[in-house]
Amino acid sequence: MKVSSQWLSEWVSVSDTPEDLAERLTLAGLEVDSVAPVAPPFTGVVVARVEAVNPHPDADKLRVCEVNDGAQHIQIVCGAPNVREGVLVPLAAVGAELPGGIKIRKAKLRGVESQGMLCSARELGLGDAADGLMELFDVGEPGADFRAAIGADDNVIEIELTPNRGDCTSIRGVARDVAVLYEADWSPVAIPTIVAAHAGQREVVSDDVSDCPSLYGRLITGVDASRPTPTWMRERLRRAGLRPKSALVDITNYVLLELGQPMHAYDDAKLSGGLTARRARHGEALTLLNDQAIDLDEACLVIADASGPVGLAGAMGGAESAVSDATTAVFLEAGCFTPEAVAGIGRRFKLVSDALYRFERGVDPQLQAVAMERATALVLQVCGGDAGPVTSWANVPAQPAVSLRLTRLAALLGGAIEEDTVRGILQRLGCVVEQDGGDRMQVTPPSHRYDLTIEEDLVEEIARVVGYDHLPGGPRSVELGFGQLLEGQVSRHRIHDLLCSRGYSEVITYSFVDAQINALLSGGQPVVPVDNPIAEQMSVMRTTLWSGLVGVLKHNRARGQDRLSVYEIGLQFHPADNDDVNQPRVLAGLVAGPRWAQHWDSDARPVDFYDVKADVEALAQQTRCELECRAETHPALHPGQSARLLVDGAAVGWLGRLHPAAAKRLDVGQDTMLFEIELAAVLNGQAPAYTLVTDQPAVRRDLAVVCPEPLQVGDLLRVARDAGGELLQKTGVFDVYRGAGLPDSCKSVALSLIFQDKTRTLTDREVDEAVAGIRAALGTELGVSFRE
Repeated sequence: MKVSSQWLSEWVSVSDTPEDLAERLTLAGLEVDSVAPVAPPFTGVVVARVEAVNPHPDADKLRVCEVNDGAQHIQIVCGAPNVREGVLVPLAAVGAELPGGIKIRKAKLRGVESQGMLCSARELGLGDAADGLMELFDVGEPGADFRAAIGADDNVIEIELTPNRGDCTSIRGVARDVAVLYEADWSPVAIPTIVAAHAGQREVVSDDVSDCPSLYGRLITGVDASRPTPTWMRERLRRAGLRPKSALVDITNYVLLELGQPMHAYDDAKLSGGLTARRARHGEALTLLNDQAIDLDEACLVIADASGPVGLAGAMGGAESAVSDATTAVFLEAGCFTPEAVAGIGRRFKLVSDALYRFERGVDPQLQAVAMERATALVLQVCGGDAGPVTSWANVPAQPAVSLRLTRLAALLGGAIEEDTVRGILQRLGCVVEQDGGDRMQVTPPSHRYDLTIEEDLVEEIARVVGYDHLPGGPRSVELGFGQLLEGQVSRHRIHDLLCSRGYSEVITYSFVDAQINALLSGGQPVVPVDNPIAEQMSVMRTTLWSGLVGVLKHNRARGQDRLSVYEIGLQFHPADNDDVNQPRVLAGLVAGPRWAQHWDSDARPVDFYDVKADVEALAQQTRCELECRAETHPALHPGQSARLLVDGAAVGWLGRLHPAAAKRLDVGQDTMLFEIELAAVLNGQAPAYTLVTDQPAVRRDLAVVCPEPLQVGDLLRVARDAGGELLQKTGVFDVYRGAGLPDSCKSVALSLIFQDKTRTLTDREVDEAVAGIRAALGTELGVSFRE
């Protein structure tokens, strides 16, 4: 929201400089992004009238103009296409100094003397338009100082509004807040009630009060829409960031900026019957003012006449009923469309408009009558004509009261604030305050404050008006307690420390993600759709954290960072019965690129399955639980390099290389490794237990197992451990052989078996019997043979 300090001063007067005012607004929650002058320094520029235009004797594109500067008639050579007899323009006379240090001197252009320069807006630093002279309307007579004529000694305060402050999307709203902060009187612009000069009218009605609680209309006949917009109005529009278009459109935009009420002007000759705010019907279509053709459905709120939709309510009018310079009768419409009724329309149709910006945040349902009278007065002033009676439909619900306890206020703000001070602030905000016994007040917010719905909202208002730097001070007491972890639990800090020590960086990504990417990485699991997503790429809640981590990889790869190890702890979202959502918390990681940073004493190699498996095993080791990696297929993972993660036999996650097809579609390369594991599996484990340190010798025996190629080594180790009993302390694989001497499609896996008793030395017979039991179990359960 861009606010002209001159315009604001007409509503409320404060002695602070624009910079001091900006600081006060920021401290009160209206964050000011910048304060900038509306025009750079320049001198010697006056209002002038072109009295005559003659062709240049030696240049087709130049004209020799006779210009009245208020004191004399001078000759100026000009090449602007819009120079013509009678036009008022800014004149930089000889001796003037323009922005950029340009000084105006007498000169000859193609042999003809020129005694100054007629200026465009760009040459004066007042805009980007350089295709013609800056035309002036209703700014006085020739000779007037140009800076004073347009009020160029002004500043624009740009405010970054939060979504809850729809009441401050106008000069009126900002002035009202400034008056509250400074305890100053504010003077709303005088808006006379226009008496109807004829009986012509169109009925207006709303089909649903929840969509449109208030709708006003008025017919004005005999207008001259071709008249130019006055310069004072053009300048205020420009300073607010809007480009002047035509008188009728500029007037509705002016009312929007001044009062915060979006309006629309229809060419009355192009309407049929009354106007209705209703839901669109299946099969209806509309071409908007920006020439965008849209197909409508029941989710769209429209303004319709007897022939069909003529505007997308709260967003943009239709092209077929738009006003033009030929319009002689205009029908003004002002409505209040609820935020719920227009939510999502902008994103769905990729529309951005000042009206939609305000309706999405909430427009005062009591403002339409005032705005209609203001717009009518401006139309009559600028374009002439005769106004008919106002037609209206309104069913505005009453504002519910909010209870405020002074004890709760003191508890939240850290100290008590005088009751009279609280009451005064709320009343200046426009609230109706009634005592409800004891320390309780019943506060009815004004209709323009959609955001005051609970007690904490009122507390926040009191705090920001008092000033966060002026809240009651004093010592505070805080109860601190030690965190409690069971012996078998692992602190989250240890998870972070371990991963960081292994080269990972923590990231935090959005929970709402692209539906197609999520489906690709989750195998098409059911999703929770986002109501009114802020972007098409954020339309569903994630069912896997990989959706966000892949985006992190693409972001870094685009910036030349090929080696990446990142992790995230966050929620998944899975639809459940009764419209509920399951939200398990998981730990996910992504590793891509070379395993190690480039170094002179090692060859670069890409990260592989076992590198990431080691990281996951390190996490599991902290819980002293047994982690098993079982070969299984996952739709998003490479079919030969994916594993199900199990802890104590329960499935808790996945590990593997990104599927080549998915890697190609996502354009992230084939070296991407992923893992995802339930957070509880790495936080909850077994309590530490004492293990006797023994001086008894260990005995090692090796087995060469011949097995089918598809048989998993993990199954060999599992059967060996189960059959080895208490004497078997450790198993491992130290060789895998494929080649001559083996049956087709078989491999030889060499297992190491470590036996030990904590209290005595084992005999060869005991070890041989244990090895025999393991051989028998492997042969029986898995059907393997042995190499001697």
